[in-house]
Amino acid sequence: MHFIDLKTQQHAIKPELDRRIAAVLAHGQYIMGPEVAELEQILARFVGVKHCVSVASGTEALLISLMTLGIGLGDEVITSPFTFAASAEVIALLGAKPVFVDVDPRTGNIDASLIEARISSRTRAIMPISLYGQMADMKAIQDVAMRHGNIPVIEDAAQSFGAVSHGRRSCGVSTIGCTSFFPSKPLGCYGDGGALFTDDDMLAQAAREIRIHGQSKRYVHTRIGLGGRMDTLQCAIVLAKWSRFEWECEQRQTIGAGYTKKLLARIAHAAPVSGDDLQSPLTSLRTMVLLPENQSVYAQYTVLTPHREIVQSELNSAGMPTAVHYPVPLNEQPAYRHFDSHAVTPVASWLAEHVMSLPMGPDLAEDDQDRVIDTLSDILAGVPA
Repeated sequence: MHFIDLKTQQHAIKPELDRRIAAVLAHGQYIMGPEVAELEQILARFVGVKHCVSVASGTEALLISLMTLGIGLGDEVITSPFTFAASAEVIALLGAKPVFVDVDPRTGNIDASLIEARISSRTRAIMPISLYGQMADMKAIQDVAMRHGNIPVIEDAAQSFGAVSHGRRSCGVSTIGCTSFFPSKPLGCYGDGGALFTDDDMLAQAAREIRIHGQSKRYVHTRIGLGGRMDTLQCAIVLAKWSRFEWECEQRQTIGAGYTKKLLARIAHAAPVSGDDLQSPLTSLRTMVLLPENQSVYAQYTVLTPHREIVQSELNSAGMPTAVHYPVPLNEQPAYRHFDSHAVTPVASWLAEHVMSLPMGPDLAEDDQDRVIDTLSDILAGVPA
């Protein structure tokens, strides 16, 4: 059993994959070839925005987005501590300060009700992370941003491309939406890649220039930029996967719902939020739930469980791989803890000790899912409270 099964997907798309790669090898335009523009047009239509700008990775998408907004030394960007380091990393690289707001215990996404208290005169952007395939509460976040002078919002949608909330797709609900095409993402390439999305013509033009060293045309450098282009071959690979993507999103939702239904059938009731009141290991197991009107793409299927090390070890020994995203909040990491001494994030800290992701993907067989649930339940039933 694989944590993420890319081999089955590759077998299913192999004819189109071979055709797409052969076409790039034939024309030889490995940088900014025709597949780049083709992919950008398809993705912009899918998301429902005017512009898609492909870039070298999800990290570059975030960095370029901040650069288009002119964010730099002394500025502040509000974000979540419960995520991968890239989110805070790009803020710090520009000389700005990441300001960490605690997360919703139901979802792990930034708690929109806590953002307003962390806004200051130096706040230049809000960067929510759409975690585990489900969007943050973007409507509430946008409302806060509007009340404070229309602060730009950058959605870090590295894990949620294809998700829907209130009828809008992830990457299409903010000033700029950013995603990643890292191989394990819902829509992945076979290396690094990413994209940013916006309806703002000026931001899109700035992003296109920044990704090619700030050039408006060859050897005319209108702004400071970087080498941030997505390779033509990687665009071709994403195009080969595209015909299957919406089916894969539906499969992820079906499999995610199946996990929840089958796990809840084994559990008497959900665990309380506080770690101090946990009951038996089996009844304290609970799933990360969705926000209302939020359709996840289940980049991961994540549960909360006590005795995580024991549970992980026994599942792995039984041939069922697991993962932890993320074991240490960013404001507790050595590289970032000095940025925001006023961060108060007890929920993020508690979640970091309890989250565990189970095998997930559009090609996960129902029999394998049942094996995971049965084994997990048996392990928890045998662990002392």
